[in-house]
Amino acid sequence: MDHKTLVSHARAAKRFSHSPYSRFRVGAAVLTASGKIYTGCNIENSSYGLTVCAERTALFKAVSEGETSFTAIAIASDETTATPPCGACRQVIMDLAGDIDVILTTRNGKYTTLKTTALLPYPFGGKNLKNLRRTRR
Repeated sequence: MDHKTLVSHARAAKRFSHSPYSRFRVGAAVLTASGKIYTGCNIENSSYGLTVCAERTALFKAVSEGETSFTAIAIASDETTATPPCGACRQVIMDLAGDIDVILTTRNGKYTTLKTTALLPYPFGGKNLKNLRRTRR
């Protein structure tokens, strides 16, 4: 599947955004290795810490359906410049999907593609936890 198709799914997903406080709509679409697409949008809460980003919504939906292998994620907002994922989403993308293509798109549909490691060059992950367990024995 081409990135253009994934971008269109991310752009469509942002229409479901629940963003009454920030009015910052975001949609995401994640592509599995088997070719299935899962979408998500940001869902705000008046207690901002309980807000969930579009990227995490899409990935959590996919994982909750048994998906474990991903190739790309597209992120769309209403901005004229590409909106990168927040730090928490970068960590979740790395942890659940690995070094996949991260496609950042603008309101006009133009996009750029980066790898997860370009957005999070020194990630914390399972290897760090395995090392910790070994040193505490």
